[in-house]
Amino acid sequence: MIWRPVDQPIPPIDEHEGADAASRPRVRKAAGAFRTISEVADELHIPQHVLRFWETRFPQVKPLKRGGGRRYYRPDDISLLRRISDLLYTQGYTIKGVQRLLREGGGRLADDIPPAPEAERAEAEAERTLPEPPQTLLLIPDLPPTTPRRLTEGDRLRTALSRTLAQLEAMRALLP
Repeated sequence: MIWRPVDQPIPPIDEHEGADAASRPRVRKAAGAFRTISEVADELHIPQHVLRFWETRFPQVKPLKRGGGRRYYRPDDISLLRRISDLLYTQGYTIKGVQRLLREGGGRLADDIPPAPEAERAEAEAERTLPEPPQTLLLIPDLPPTTPRRLTEGDRLRTALSRTLAQLEAMRALLP
């Protein structure tokens, strides 16, 4: 925020400033700079929710968390995530297999790890496939009746949303 004396006029905003900003090249961060989760996700071509999930499965990935839970990844975290991604998506390892490799390597992953054995590749493929949808339509039971009192608008909305959520969850289970 820029502070100006009250009597000093504010310069006019250039209407084309936004267009110039979009056409300017992005400033590249230094190699040792910390990256946000969106920058890491873009760089590794992995959704952000997968990176958050991997943090729960691989304790070696510990991004720095600032106010509001914002994550900042160190260069070492990014290289580990890149290696985990390669082992899972290219080499055919399961999450348990990568966890085992990390344990055996003392928290580090070597660069010369061979592709996963055929049995583990099959297990990894099974992890990635979704279960078969049920063949019959699920019936959603009605929600239990409310206690005899005057319902507020909030109560009516809550009940309607709960029913809608139950129906959506049943439909989601039917999707391939």
